[in-house]
Amino acid sequence: MNNAQTSPRFDALDNLRALMMWLGIVLHVAVNHITTVSPLPWRDPKTSPVADLLLLFIHSFRMPVFFVLAGFFAALLAERRGADGMLKNRSLRLALPFAVFWPPLFVLTAMLSMVYIHLTVRGVPGFDRALTPARQPGGSPFNTMHLWFLYQLFWLCVLAWAGLRLRLRLRRFVPARLCDAVARGFALLAQRRLGFLALALPLALMGSFYPSGIVAGSGSFLPPFAEWVQSGLFFVFGWCLHGPREHLLPLFAARCKSHALAGLAFFIATVVLLGAVRGGTALPLPWPHPAFWIAFAYNATSWLWSLALIGGFMRYVPHRNAALAYLSQSSYWVYLVHMLGTIGFGILLFNASFGALAKMGLNIAATSLVALASYELLVRYTPIGTLLSGRRVTRARRGLPASAG
Repeated sequence: MNNAQTSPRFDALDNLRALMMWLGIVLHVAVNHITTVSPLPWRDPKTSPVADLLLLFIHSFRMPVFFVLAGFFAALLAERRGADGMLKNRSLRLALPFAVFWPPLFVLTAMLSMVYIHLTVRGVPGFDRALTPARQPGGSPFNTMHLWFLYQLFWLCVLAWAGLRLRLRLRRFVPARLCDAVARGFALLAQRRLGFLALALPLALMGSFYPSGIVAGSGSFLPPFAEWVQSGLFFVFGWCLHGPREHLLPLFAARCKSHALAGLAFFIATVVLLGAVRGGTALPLPWPHPAFWIAFAYNATSWLWSLALIGGFMRYVPHRNAALAYLSQSSYWVYLVHMLGTIGFGILLFNASFGALAKMGLNIAATSLVALASYELLVRYTPIGTLLSGRRVTRARRGLPASAG
């Protein structure tokens, strides 16, 4: 989702971004089989605690990493092309694909969802408008679905553009040192070993207003304030990371193992606290407000694993080979269409006699293969591929590295 030329130093970040996009398939297949209350109105009859754990695990770092990298590459674009150039690029890479693909994807996803809901409720395929999920009073029948990331990211880039323009106007009256205070503060927290605690605190406050302590995406065209804080803080962190990148990226690489282990400790704490709340048992805590402490542990995990993944890819996957280039090229298309596969194959596997884990594996494999085949046959060398990558890919150039996203 970024057509700026990628420096070898940033191939690692592009590799990481592609992996996070592909993990969307695993995440949305797991939702079909969770044992707890589902955020979606359908469910496969075969469930597994492994799906619960997998969903929580991937969700804890996937979108945080996305927004950190999005902020980083937006700052890179602003440095190279200026504020207006950055906004133009983001409009072409984010807003335009959203405007083009959201309408057909919304219709197709809604139709498949209704069939899946019919299966869930009545055990047979069908389509009954009476089973349409109830909306909140005054709520819209439309939502951004899984494309909420594109939607929110574009508006965050608009806010970044406005901030850059305002900063230029304020330079006459406000010292540059004061304008840079926020960036310096984020850089200081990033290099401190316990800085993640301060970064997790505002997100824990937002999460404390949710029953489970975790801010759940609404998919609304007017997202609540908590969702903007959740996404925006990671985006701003990524933006501020771009300036001192020569110092911070190697630091993250050196600390990737310790960040990963510390994140694991907080993730285990999150699982234990969630289990206590959902199991109806008394929390083994001498203080109230369990949602806050769940949110704090969960967001500490998000920060630590985001830093661990960025550092780990800088250290262990710093360059791109042909396979990684292809996965990066195809990842945007896969992100757009994968929900059709996870729902469609979920319908086909609904009455299969396999266990939950076997169904998950088959759905993940089938969705991945169909998404890749559709990319190769329908997208890669077509105007759709040009729209998504920002450049035309011809068969003579297929061995060349992908653009940055």
